[in-house]
Amino acid sequence: MLSRVVVAVLLGLLGLVFGMFGTLVHTATFGSFAFPWGIIVALVALACLLTGIRLLSRGRLNAACAGLGALVAIAVLSQESFGGSVLITDSVLGWTWMGGAVVVALLVVGWPRLRAAVA
Repeated sequence: MLSRVVVAVLLGLLGLVFGMFGTLVHTATFGSFAFPWGIIVALVALACLLTGIRLLSRGRLNAACAGLGALVAIAVLSQESFGGSVLITDSVLGWTWMGGAVVVALLVVGWPRLRAAVA
């Protein structure tokens, strides 16, 4: 029982780290066209983390803990700091990062478990 709690807490911290790094990189663009590669990398990385955890664990709890950690990091970092600066601005990229992370977490955690066909 204790090991399951420790694993859930560690995966929550891992999700927190992914949420922090995703928040830092989500506004990165490339070239004069301003291709938003940062939001794509951040959402794909979060989806890969949560999908990998979901595939490697038996239930939804571990993926839910990691997803919750990421969403907590995003919620905290979207607040205005004491100096007045914000990391997640009120822009299309900011709203895409916040909404996309919620959608990714809900899809991965809520997806039904597919069982292998018995031959």
